[in-house]
Amino acid sequence: MNFQWYPGHMNKAKRIMLEDIKLIDIVIELLDARIPMSSKNPDIDTIGKQKPRLIVLNKVDLADDRVTEEWVRFYQSKGFYVVKINSKTGSGIKQINTVVLEACKEKIERDRKRGILARPIRAMVVGIPNVGKSTFINSIAGKASAKTGNKPGVTKGKQWIRLNKNVELMDTPGLLWPKFEDQLVGLRLAFIGSIKDDLLNMTEVCLELIKYLLVEYKGLLNKRYNAEEVENSVQVLENIAEKRFFRKTGNELDIDKAAVMILDEYRNGKIGKVSLEKVNYLGE
Repeated sequence: MNFQWYPGHMNKAKRIMLEDIKLIDIVIELLDARIPMSSKNPDIDTIGKQKPRLIVLNKVDLADDRVTEEWVRFYQSKGFYVVKINSKTGSGIKQINTVVLEACKEKIERDRKRGILARPIRAMVVGIPNVGKSTFINSIAGKASAKTGNKPGVTKGKQWIRLNKNVELMDTPGLLWPKFEDQLVGLRLAFIGSIKDDLLNMTEVCLELIKYLLVEYKGLLNKRYNAEEVENSVQVLENIAEKRFFRKTGNELDIDKAAVMILDEYRNGKIGKVSLEKVNYLGE
């Protein structure tokens, strides 16, 4: 499979971000806690390189806790501020305001010395499609101030949200990058739903997910579906289709339906807390 998805509005979004970065005091980058490297857009490093950076690991409820802690230490060692959150429940959200003010304390002190006391910190919120930016903003603002959706590409333009007297947020559209150098990155993005499903062969994507789970999280599929785990991922998918009574006309197993179900249940945490990449894979 070849993974690529870069609609025209993303190019426009990148231009807007480049234009607006001069207005910004800090960049808040949301990453999916299940893929904290593959969900990190390298373009953001270029755009925000002169600004303080806060990495927000979202959807920690879906990721392996032990692995997430390794990623926290990894990004902290790179000089980033890091906060773990679940934007749907609001867990960890209260830390954001405090960390933003801490990260911008030098800027606040410079303003104070110049007699500027009332201007709020301006934060740009960035991230790839479907990483949960809108839900994050709604949670931190305490109201439905940004559109939300469970598919990539909901936010098409920038918008400002005033959190309190101290902080303003600029929301931006989800931004992928024009070419994935490593197709494994594209595969991981497909696993979590950051590439539109209708551009993918969902059965092939699911088979790759099954292969990964059989190695890294052995027993999870059996626990969820009561289906025998064997080395052959196609046979595992067939076993799950059999257990769920997924059949086409003529009594043929409907593995395509089973694949869509498995991916959906993985994305929603029903299979278990699974991280798709680990720090030691990077050779760090």
